[in-house]
Amino acid sequence: MPTGEGTGLGLSLSYDIITKVHGGTLEVETIEGEGTTFIVTVPIYF
Repeated sequence: MPTGEGTGLGLSLSYDIITKVHGGTLEVETIEGEGTTFIVTVPIYF
């Protein structure tokens, strides 16, 4: 699918999987004009 023609649900679905299924967090850091960083943290249980 070409850029800009998706459903827009990718980030929402990813957030739900990371937070609800795996108990992790999804953080976003944006600097205008420079870019965006996504920080995904998922706990590891031993």
